[in-house]
Amino acid sequence: MKFLSFIVLLIVTLILRKRCFNYFTNREIASLSAVSENDPAVKVTQQRIDTLPLPVAKWLTKVGIAGKHEIQSVRLKQTGLMKLNPAQKKWYPSNAEQYIAVNEPAFLWKAEIKMLPFIKVVGRDLFTHGTGHMTIKIASLIPIVNITDNEKINQSTLQRYLLELPWYPSAALRPYIQWKQIDEFSAEATMDYNGVSGSAIYQFSADGSVEKISALRYKDSSKNARLLECVGEVVENSTFEGIEIPTTITVSWMLEEGKFTWYRVEVKDIRFNEQP
Repeated sequence: MKFLSFIVLLIVTLILRKRCFNYFTNREIASLSAVSENDPAVKVTQQRIDTLPLPVAKWLTKVGIAGKHEIQSVRLKQTGLMKLNPAQKKWYPSNAEQYIAVNEPAFLWKAEIKMLPFIKVVGRDLFTHGTGHMTIKIASLIPIVNITDNEKINQSTLQRYLLELPWYPSAALRPYIQWKQIDEFSAEATMDYNGVSGSAIYQFSADGSVEKISALRYKDSSKNARLLECVGEVVENSTFEGIEIPTTITVSWMLEEGKFTWYRVEVKDIRFNEQP
């Protein structure tokens, strides 16, 4: 009887902790969305696009943002498969939701990762005001990572914002991002925001699609952590609301021993400029 009572108490605790986690992340999303609510809806013109380096302008023209309103916010749902280290054989399935603000760059990503048969690990990445926050908990209850405003996390989350730019392509026109053409098929984006800066290199195909994006990021926030190349490769594109975005992507770390593909992500739904 005592064992049964313990199990019931544990289940109730897990449910309450999950609801608490979702409550606070939803409040953070509402806070991010409030930044965009009162901003005027400006249409993207081809003239503005053509001020960018040729490969970037070709990409923005191809994805179809000319004549549409600037993307001020994004809500998306994604599924994924994840590995924690190169030796791992089994992929962990995950489900995630993400909210991105563009006027003042920010995002919140919350995910559930099935690592154990009956218990899920929940994670939350937040980037706001140039500051990164990372939380990982077992069963929404036991914190195993809780890092806030760490120099390496700040840089890494800003780099993530740059790497994920094709999900909100009109952000390429924002003044906090500067572009430099490398050659006919590549360009470098540099972002400087609230004292944090980073760069990413975009590789485009002949028709203007994004093929690959790479940036130097910290894999963790430990004292000895060093910058490593993080590469996102586009496998498939789809069109939502008339805008073409990558919907199947692989993410890899370029380690000394070779390429480690640790995340395969698929976007299932995406909404632009939709307030919660």
